[in-house]
Order: sequence, then structure tokens, then C-alpha cells
Amino acid sequence: MKTLATALVGILGVCALSTSPVLANPYDPFGSNAGDETYGDPAYAYGRATDDPYGYQGTVGQGVQAAPQAQVAPIPREIVAFNGNYKPGTVVVSTAERRLYFVMPNGEAIRYGVGVGRPGFTWSGVKTVTAKKEWPSWTPPAAMIARRPDLPRYMAGGVENPLGARAMYIGNTEYRIHGSNEPDTIGQAVSSGCIRMTNDDVTDLYERVKVGAKVVVLN
Repeated sequence: MKTLATALVGILGVCALSTSPVLANPYDPFGSNAGDETYGDPAYAYGRATDDPYGYQGTVGQGVQAAPQAQVAPIPREIVAFNGNYKPGTVVVSTAERRLYFVMPNGEAIRYGVGVGRPGFTWSGVKTVTAKKEWPSWTPPAAMIARRPDLPRYMAGGVENPLGARAMYIGNTEYRIHGSNEPDTIGQAVSSGCIRMTNDDVTDLYERVKVGAKVVVLN
């Protein structure tokens, strides 16, 4: 019998063992070697793993959870040389690469694997982090409820919540950088515009990113 978590992941698929970043060889994230640019199986992208960008609605109560679930990171985070004119503390998302960079001093960044928007749901722009939530709750928007009336109207934060362990809200948009209880989607184009990470990686990033930090999303 499927658990509630399994059922919700199969419907929504919203955006490792804890390790510190390791030093990688120098790398230009926006050069010619841009990494994986394929979208994979369309049935996977549009069916099993399609999250919704709305998620957090207002200031509903947050669930309580002691620690993120341990996950096997499909794309280990690492410290890389970073060639970009961004101040330390900036978050840069390369949609084509399916990678997120947290800019550090001295020409370096921490690189994380992420899941990004599926075809038709990608976006780009410069925003700021306007809020941070631990174990965020989830309220499906009316449009999603209309499509799937069987969905819960509200889901408290916790290990079964598709938004995962942490969420950082981006500007006045409906998008977030958030965790996931489906780590095998990291590195894929599967979301409705949110940037998803493993729970371990999003918790690491959450501790580094400040409210007000610049978020740059590139196609």
C-alpha cells in the first residue's frame, strides 16, 4: 500500500548523507561545457514529477521536524572556481546546467545539483530572497484543486511534505528554492518553475543564504 508521501510525490513531485563541499577542478559554469542539457523522458517530466509553483500561501502554520531525511545526493555539491561578476552571497541558478551556485569570496562558489522547470515552465530574472521557512507547509492552489480534487487542502511541514526540509521564497513570485522528498529528480527538468534540491543540500544552502540575498536565474 502506498503511503501518503508516495502518493503525493507521484502526483506532485515538487522541487545525501550530510557531507561538506569538496574542492573540484577549476570550472567555468557558463562556458562551453555547460553539462547535461537534455530533458529526459517526457512522460517522467510531465507525469510522475510535476510540482506546482504556488505552494506556500500566506502564513499558515509550519510543521515540526527534528532533522532532514538522509538522502543519497545524485549530484554531490562541491567548491568550484567561479567566473562571474557577482558579489559573495549571491545565488546563481543555471537552468541549462541544472546547477545552483552560491557565490563565495576569492572567485569560488559552492555548486549544487538542482531540479528545474520542465519545458514551458522555465523562467529567468533577478530577484531577492524574501523569506525562509524550515519544514514549510503546503496549500495547493485553487487551480490545482480543480484539476485534482482528491488532493489535501493543506499539508503540514514534515518528511512527507513535497516541499522538503527548507524553502527560500523568491521575490514576489510563486517560486521557491526548496527541498524534496524525491532526490532522484535532481538534475532533471521536472518542476513548474521552482528550484528543487535534496533536503541535505537545501539545508546547507539555507544556513548560508540571507534574506535579501540576490537570486539570479539564467536560462
